[in-house]
Amino acid sequence: MPEGRKQVAENRKARHDYYIEDRYEAGIELAGVEVKSIRLGAVNLKDSFCVVQDGELFVHGMHISPYKQGNIFNKEPARPRRLLMHKREIVRLYGRIKQDGYALIPTVLYFKGPRVKLEVALCKGKKLYDKRAAEEERSTRRTLQHMIKEKNR
Repeated sequence: MPEGRKQVAENRKARHDYYIEDRYEAGIELAGVEVKSIRLGAVNLKDSFCVVQDGELFVHGMHISPYKQGNIFNKEPARPRRLLMHKREIVRLYGRIKQDGYALIPTVLYFKGPRVKLEVALCKGKKLYDKRAAEEERSTRRTLQHMIKEKNR
């Protein structure tokens, strides 16, 4: 992990369900109590996705739990949040998303200094047989590592 980057949440399911082709860093527009809640690690990226609407990029399905001391300042936990990227990057991503099978999926939420950043990946969906093949490859690699470890003892 790069210097000055503190990871808060990761979407592990994205690596299982998609081929990750490109990664982009985006800022995220948040309220103050949401940042406090993120600092506590009360965030879930599991079923989140990104959509381009009216030339702006939004993340849907990202759940940030309400901050306990937030009271009236708390926002809705699963509301759509605007991502901050350059206009030309958004236009380029929109062109790629329009292709069949591509999606923008949030993969990592982290702090870069005092700012909250979201790593967004351009992904292509995996088929069921691709997921099975990846799982089989992972298990064979794991058994080989165990065999090498036992042999070296």
